[in-house]
Amino acid sequence: ADNAALSDRVRQRYERMFQGTFYQRFVLGQWVAAEGLVYDFIDPAELPPVPDGPFAQWRISCDYGTRNPASFGLWGQKNGVWYRIREFYYDARAEGRQMTDGEYVQALTRLAGGRDIERVLVDPSAASFIETLRRRGWRVEKADNDVLAGIRTTAELLRRGRLVICQGCADALREFTLYCWDEKAGGDRVKKVHDHAMDDIRYFAASVAA
Repeated sequence: ADNAALSDRVRQRYERMFQGTFYQRFVLGQWVAAEGLVYDFIDPAELPPVPDGPFAQWRISCDYGTRNPASFGLWGQKNGVWYRIREFYYDARAEGRQMTDGEYVQALTRLAGGRDIERVLVDPSAASFIETLRRRGWRVEKADNDVLAGIRTTAELLRRGRLVICQGCADALREFTLYCWDEKAGGDRVKKVHDHAMDDIRYFAASVAA
């Protein structure tokens, strides 16, 4: 508001872009510590059901893990909005067995359910999984892994209703209620726990905003 060079439209866009700590710092001008829930505006009681009717496009976002959990999200686009309608989540430690790249591709295929998947967005560090997907004929794109920029983008798209998490995505919802800033770390950092669905959603948000 102190920058006279910004139009009302631009100021409103910036207000939509930020949430939580980012909003307090960059919109309200308050130098506050990064703490608490990252997506503190998500209300579990307000998640909508999957909308009826056909979807125009389909994509899948993936956070790959061997010993750490893996999280895949199926996204459908309808009337300019991307809906997360289904997901796959596998925690090797909890299950007592690691899955192979081939088994993960099979899980992704089941998640796709015969839909025409435009592209699969994957954690860029998952080189072997990316190669396996490509050999099986999937159109793969390495995701943007800028964490803080990705969180800002995800928050903006969620608040504007361009991304919608639907009922039934229990693991994403669970992580939304647990994903926190690390108040003991220097600078703005998130705790590296409960972040696997959060990462795959962040990868997807970055691809939508690109």
